[in-house]
Amino acid sequence: MSSRKQESSTPYLGRRELLSYTAAFGTAFLARQGLAAPDGVPVTAGNTLTSQASKRYDMKKSINLWAFPYPDRMNLTQCLQLAKDAGFDGIELNYDLVNDLSPNSGTKEFHDIRREAERIGIAISGVCSFLFWPYPLTSNDPAERERGMELASKMTQAAHDLGTENLLVVPGAVHMPWREDHDPTPNDVCDRRAREAIGKLLPQAEKLKVHLNMENIFFNGFLMSPGEMVDFVDSFDSEYVQVHFDTGNIMEYQFPEHWIPILGKRIKNVHLKEYTKKGTDHSLQAFRPLLDGTTNWPAVIEAFAEVGYDQYLTFEYFHPYQHYPEALVHQTSDSLDRLLGRK
Repeated sequence: MSSRKQESSTPYLGRRELLSYTAAFGTAFLARQGLAAPDGVPVTAGNTLTSQASKRYDMKKSINLWAFPYPDRMNLTQCLQLAKDAGFDGIELNYDLVNDLSPNSGTKEFHDIRREAERIGIAISGVCSFLFWPYPLTSNDPAERERGMELASKMTQAAHDLGTENLLVVPGAVHMPWREDHDPTPNDVCDRRAREAIGKLLPQAEKLKVHLNMENIFFNGFLMSPGEMVDFVDSFDSEYVQVHFDTGNIMEYQFPEHWIPILGKRIKNVHLKEYTKKGTDHSLQAFRPLLDGTTNWPAVIEAFAEVGYDQYLTFEYFHPYQHYPEALVHQTSDSLDRLLGRK
């Protein structure tokens, strides 16, 4: 076949067609089909993608329980075992109003969970909770604030009983878009109430040696910059008030690799959430399986290493796979191995 025929057999896209296809599928996908240049960079024998991290990192692999079909299709023991079998070092458990971690359980029940995790051989990397949203520590409703403080105190005790030193805390919220019944809290009032709340929780946390780790969240309109987070955490002058750094929550408007050097040693625990800036959905559906997004993971992991972080990287995801849910857990473990230079 002549070169002329080969050229004529290649589909030609006009400018308008190319723009429409690019909007629908993306340049990278079209480039793989030979329909567009890969961002203007030709692929040659000496220009190939790196399939392995340039060095090995010592951080630990963890996964949040929300990635499992718990409790509908798997019990807690099965989740712990699956996380261990998939190669995770730890698992983050969630405190709720029902289920194994809840006000219905006490020290005995939490010790039982701790022993079960020890038998399986997996650490409990921390305690997390969605309850800071229905019961925010800075709510204009005194009853909500009081219930939030009560639950936060119970979570602190639960974390201690479970043998973990990490409790994720959402210190306050100016606004919660998903709650139509929530009366927005003015910024200065939110800040004052949040400082008062953490100050009241701190004596118990220090006694139990549980770190209250403040999470960065853009949806709540509070602590929107690394400088604000540093000021808030440092104001308590306690090693038991630190940061639970969430990469995905930052990705909507900023970049996690920019925050990490500023927060530095204050980072006590980490959520790895994948996010794509190519989408327009700003709900929890915007978060993706690890590596299926636009996060600059090599830069993020290296930034953690440069500040000396060597603790848990916990994958947080809210949508267990409908079919073969174990696949998400194993895929995430494999992705973390690649981020950390283990593969």
